[in-house]
Amino acid sequence: MTELMTAVVIDGRGGVELVEKPVPQPGDGEVLIAPQATGVCGTDLHLIGGTFALSRYPVTPGHEFAGLVARVGAGVSGFDEGDLVCVDPNITCGTCRWCRSGAPNHCPGLDPLGLTRDGACAEFVSVPEANVFALPSGVSPEVGALIEPLSCVIHAARRTPGWSGARVAVFGAGPIGLLAIAVALHRGAASVVSFELQEGRRGAALAIGAEAAHADIAQDDGGGLFDIAVEASGHPSAIAAALNCLGPLGRLVQMGVATPDVTLPLAPSEVFSKELMIIGSFSVADAYAEAVDVVPDLAGSLAPLVTERLPLTQYREGLARVTSPSNIKVVIVPDSS
Repeated sequence: MTELMTAVVIDGRGGVELVEKPVPQPGDGEVLIAPQATGVCGTDLHLIGGTFALSRYPVTPGHEFAGLVARVGAGVSGFDEGDLVCVDPNITCGTCRWCRSGAPNHCPGLDPLGLTRDGACAEFVSVPEANVFALPSGVSPEVGALIEPLSCVIHAARRTPGWSGARVAVFGAGPIGLLAIAVALHRGAASVVSFELQEGRRGAALAIGAEAAHADIAQDDGGGLFDIAVEASGHPSAIAAALNCLGPLGRLVQMGVATPDVTLPLAPSEVFSKELMIIGSFSVADAYAEAVDVVPDLAGSLAPLVTERLPLTQYREGLARVTSPSNIKVVIVPDSS
């Protein structure tokens, strides 16, 4: 193994650099991983622009990834060199009240890979063994990179009651919105309708199982109000539409990342009279292991979500492609791929 590696480094002010830096050495209980597929997501765009609250700079991004074990530190017993693995990026203390209660995403010491500590947009990344999972047999590294966003959706689904038989609206058909469609159907939703401005992404929503896909809520004529609305865009107008489309006992699941300055009007009388639930869902919590278990069932639906592959040295181009209407998920792969 070479002593130096190529890595992306961002500064939170829009700066993105490719640098040569020392290969990290795995400490006791750590696993050194050579990423084979790393997803680029909307959180990365917020992170680069300095608008994501949980961040520390300079940092190497990349929190959605799968790769090969390159080396193990002392005390590691569950993995060997060459194993194909995926990683829960959220490193926590494991002992606080939040970690003990199944909410490690609220750990005061939360230290996520790719946000506050160096992530997978590099040739190597070192990770605690507790955060490493064997990639299920038959699941490719590219689909393995989707396990992290899938786990975010599963966490949201766990927080939300009553999926079986529900009529579900999903606002936004980026990766999170599309995964929400797949998870809703996997949990027994009667129907899912997608709302997305971009025509190509509406097609992707239909392909993954949505009953219908519209550019605007006014186009829906499929049966009135919804039981569950998943907001996966972060746009204020979509959040308002998601709240307004709910019927009695409706549940709004807020997954889209809005900038901290966004506020919306809320009618408390409607929340009261309809008995609405407004559910925020942040990050993975403790849902990563369940996502690893579920991904073999969904792999055939998830694989087409990866629409472009770029080498690590073209990370800047990958950022530009994330918002392209022709792309769903851009993944970074090793330059030798």
